[in-house]
Amino acid sequence: MKIVVDMMGGDHGLEATLPALKKFHESHPDVELIAVGDKAKIGEVPFEVVDAPEALRMDAGIMDVFRDKTSSMAVSIITAKDRGADAVISAGSTAAFLSLATLRLKKMEGILRPALISDFPTLEGGKTTILDIGASNENTPEELVQFAIMGSLYHKAVHKKESPRVYLLSNGTEEDKGKDVVKQAHKMLKESKEVNFLGNIEARETLSGDADVIVADGYSGNVLLKSTEGTAKAMSKLIKKAFKKNLLTKIGYLFARSGFKQMSKTMDYKSTGGAILLGINSIAVKAHGNSEPYGFYSALEVAYKGAKGGLLGEIRKGLKDGSAA
Repeated sequence: MKIVVDMMGGDHGLEATLPALKKFHESHPDVELIAVGDKAKIGEVPFEVVDAPEALRMDAGIMDVFRDKTSSMAVSIITAKDRGADAVISAGSTAAFLSLATLRLKKMEGILRPALISDFPTLEGGKTTILDIGASNENTPEELVQFAIMGSLYHKAVHKKESPRVYLLSNGTEEDKGKDVVKQAHKMLKESKEVNFLGNIEARETLSGDADVIVADGYSGNVLLKSTEGTAKAMSKLIKKAFKKNLLTKIGYLFARSGFKQMSKTMDYKSTGGAILLGINSIAVKAHGNSEPYGFYSALEVAYKGAKGGLLGEIRKGLKDGSAA
């Protein structure tokens, strides 16, 4: 397995990527790692380094992105294509990464539009797969149907679950609820035999564990992603504040801390690490922009599991023969 890593992207750059990559190398000797970044600052490491000291600006315009061939992000994607890598990872600008990955690595045959896909923790301790979480602002009913197929194939390949339960994100469970695009997609999915479609689901139930795959347009999915992360952070702060209230609450925490630590671990979005741009000819993982070593290591694990599970091959096969259900 071959994975290319943009070392310079994100808020923390090498402070996050280098420790994560060293740890990943130790735990995954079966992976050939290609680090792309400032060779002088990376220093001596037990994996290949491609020199590209410049990081793409987070506020780079679309034309700057398309012209770019020298930043660590651009060189990473070009290297991934030229070297036939199984995956490429960056914590840099989301818009730039999605644009460059789609431009250089190309869409799979038959894909209408790629989608960002990520796993969310559930109350049952499992994972629910949600897409699109921000690759597009608007989508057609046909694209949502294809997202349902890709999401189902992803869940089968990565989580090894046959016939994943697929839902559409909406503002009500009734068939006539939601935007026109959701209602049209609902009708098409209900008639489809390619996925195990079970209807609409509301945002408040996304982490219940009832759904294996939740399909949304990119705008709604991105709002869901950020509101969920924000709620998890707020709940953590409120719980800590409550236990620090007085001596009795502090004593109470001593008895309950193992449970709260487990809850915190379950709801920590950094444990997922990043999202895969699904529908292009490589596993392109967009790590969180504010990734620290733990979060970036988790993003590397996302790429590893996708490649090891034969994700791209499963999607190509499933789209061809309609075996997503």
